[in-house]
Amino acid sequence: MHFDALLLSRLQFAFTIAFHIIFPSFTIGLASFLAVLEGLWLATNNAAFKTLYLFWVKIFALSFGMGVVTGVVMSYEIGTNWSVFSVAAAPVIGPLLAFEVLTAFFLEASFLGVMLFGWKKVGPRLHFTATALVALGTAVSAFWIISANSWMQHPSGYVRLASGALRATHWGEVILSPTFPVRLVHMMLAAYLTTSLVVGAASAWRLLKAPDEQESGLALKMAIGMFAIVAPLQLLAGDMSGKQALRYQPAKLAAIEAFWDTKSGQAFHIAAWPDRATASNRWEISIPKLGSLITAGSTNAEIKGLKAFAAQDRPPVFLVFWAFRVMVGLGLAMIALGLWGGFVVWRGQLAQARWFLRACVAMGPAGFVAVVAGWVVAEVGRQPWVIYGVLRTADAVSPVTRGEVSVSLLAFMVIYALIFSVGVLYILRLMGEGPLTGTGAAAGVRPPGYALAAAPSDLGAGS
Repeated sequence: MHFDALLLSRLQFAFTIAFHIIFPSFTIGLASFLAVLEGLWLATNNAAFKTLYLFWVKIFALSFGMGVVTGVVMSYEIGTNWSVFSVAAAPVIGPLLAFEVLTAFFLEASFLGVMLFGWKKVGPRLHFTATALVALGTAVSAFWIISANSWMQHPSGYVRLASGALRATHWGEVILSPTFPVRLVHMMLAAYLTTSLVVGAASAWRLLKAPDEQESGLALKMAIGMFAIVAPLQLLAGDMSGKQALRYQPAKLAAIEAFWDTKSGQAFHIAAWPDRATASNRWEISIPKLGSLITAGSTNAEIKGLKAFAAQDRPPVFLVFWAFRVMVGLGLAMIALGLWGGFVVWRGQLAQARWFLRACVAMGPAGFVAVVAGWVVAEVGRQPWVIYGVLRTADAVSPVTRGEVSVSLLAFMVIYALIFSVGVLYILRLMGEGPLTGTGAAAGVRPPGYALAAAPSDLGAGS
């Protein structure tokens, strides 16, 4: 493998975005969870919801900050490492990213201060409005980012000028490209799954140590309800996304399934060792005809293999194939955990089901791993194109030297490792301490907000 400026630039962007993507995938779901908690507190006057809110809002603030820090870097990186792409695509991609800042980031930033520091300055209903608007801002941010990425996956509504620059001719087609709706649903469900698994893991950890901690039991039940419903929906969304890949990116679909030959009744490879050099699988464990059934809905459907595409147009098969199986395998494990959790809750034995609680703790990071694996499938599977069918990755890189990219990559690895390690360890420490830490509840003192919760006549004050 030759580590030239192109490969090093790709590795650097992959490294930085892999670090960044785990934070938005968590904060999108966590912001909505916080809005639900505060809404339930206002609706039921149950102080446990307020206690959980005060606990998880601290973790949200830390995660949001780390997401902003790691995300800003990529904006500069596009200019420094991918200037040719910037020149060509900025007239189309630039406005989408600008809309994300204007409609989403400003919304989040405007109300985040009220959400974090406004408990004693505004009324409960106005505070809930701020929380809901922050949650809306995270969803709007996902809308614009997925819109830009979906356009790169299947560009539409544009023309290419003689200079090579791209210009939008129909903004509706640019924003709502054919793959966008399903990809947005897939990403939002992934965010909710990721958050519910983290909340479930933290709550299960507390129940293993303190089975009578009612707040953790309540949070775990809410998490179980979420991933028991969302995980099967995510499976359906993933299936729809796969069928779109068959239509719009057949080379990616062939790489996902390690199909080399075009034929009817493709087998589904449970496991295989794709070899790009020989254009074949060294070995495979397969189920006959199931591949065509899953991807095209018929056991006799003809599916294109990678040999139908020029060698230079084929994605890196091995990485895409196994990343997809990691994602799907974890998704099936999430469905199983949801079914198990529903059974345990139905029997009323949640705090006593220690093996289930341990499974919840073990599955805590699964959402992050699945998100990164899904990103690998989407982005590596698009190669060798940075804008599918329009601009090759090799033609989009900046005129930089290998040494320059090596220095910046090494610097990012050191800095990110330090920031990520310290931030994550601190977040894990907070989670381990539980929702009652610092509230005084353990000593029989009501936490902040309990007095307010006991006075429903005051709920409208200041709103």
